[in-house]
Amino acid sequence: MPIQEPATSSHRTAPVHTDPAQVTLESALLALADPVRRTLVRELAGAEDWARSCGSFDVPVTKATLSRHFAVLRESGLLEQRDAGAKRLNRLRRAEFEERFPGLLDLVLRQDG
Repeated sequence: MPIQEPATSSHRTAPVHTDPAQVTLESALLALADPVRRTLVRELAGAEDWARSCGSFDVPVTKATLSRHFAVLRESGLLEQRDAGAKRLNRLRRAEFEERFPGLLDLVLRQDG
């Protein structure tokens, strides 16, 4: 069941997060099938928690498309976001996702995959 975080700013809705325990394998695989989302996941895996804002990723998509990619990652239990002023910061939910789908994230993070 999605969990709505309390709003921290009045100009946008707080992100809704899905508990990884509620994610199906099909949803996880669909989220990880897209090359842009795999790039986001790989970059988050190499960063400290909450160190990367949404605007810090250099991917060849529009801002609206990037927002949709982040939403898919949240819905699949891979990503947690929080607002910090005007920025939305990201954290890869590595431990939680690994508990739900052991080994899957490691396969995705391999550079030859």
